[in-house]
Amino acid sequence: MRRVVVTGGSGKAGRACIKDLIEHGYEVVNVDIAPPAESLCPFTHVDLTDFGQTIEVLSAIDDRIRGVDAVAHLAAIPAPGLYPNAVTFKNNILSTYNIFEAARRLGVKNVVWASSETVLGLPFDTPPPYAPLDEEYPGRPETAYSLSKLLGEEMAKQFCRWDPAQKIIGLRLSNIMEPEQYATFDRFQDDATLRKWNLWGYVDARDVAQAIRKALEAPITGAEVFIIANADTVMRRPNAELMAEIFPSVPLPEGVSPHETLLSIAKAQRVLGYQPQYSWRDQ
Repeated sequence: MRRVVVTGGSGKAGRACIKDLIEHGYEVVNVDIAPPAESLCPFTHVDLTDFGQTIEVLSAIDDRIRGVDAVAHLAAIPAPGLYPNAVTFKNNILSTYNIFEAARRLGVKNVVWASSETVLGLPFDTPPPYAPLDEEYPGRPETAYSLSKLLGEEMAKQFCRWDPAQKIIGLRLSNIMEPEQYATFDRFQDDATLRKWNLWGYVDARDVAQAIRKALEAPITGAEVFIIANADTVMRRPNAELMAEIFPSVPLPEGVSPHETLLSIAKAQRVLGYQPQYSWRDQ
């Protein structure tokens, strides 16, 4: 694997992903509708809801850059509420389909894409069935955004059924943070409800980049999903206190550490070798 196309490379996760891949010796191309704030690698403007543009960019960026070995598909409307529901759903589901289909036609067997923690039932107006949450129970989308992500996971299963040699890994990314945002965490500490919507989870953008690279390098095939979060929560208060106050009907098993993430990363650690390297507590 030498050349990786990163879609949405101008965004928060994309920037970190591109930097990490370049540092590890990969040739990277940023494909986005928005130009990057800083030029880290070649950039190509592509509307991924247009299948013609999508398959063209995966087959030949231009006369100098032809063919890709893998795709990190991070481009999407990144959260609910930014656009009308139908716009969010159409953009996210169509761009994801176009990437999967273009990869299938061109024989690009290695695709990693950004799913979302929101498929787990966020914002938890209905309490979660248990904690820590993991990949073992069916998704519970509550918005058009999370529905688009869950259906992307279902599409991946069918694409991999059509071609058992295909790899499509969906990363259920938690709320992505950059180091300069950690100063805002103080305001969460006196009100547990402010971050109960994702069980007080987060993930450092640099650890997102690590997860993407390790998913690209994983010697597996088929459709898989992994929760990607940091190892801890955004709170100084212990988990037992938080759960008793906000979700008293949800038991917390023995052995869960006081500040351990309640978005279980055990599968990603076991299968991908993912190990978060950064924490807001160290800043």
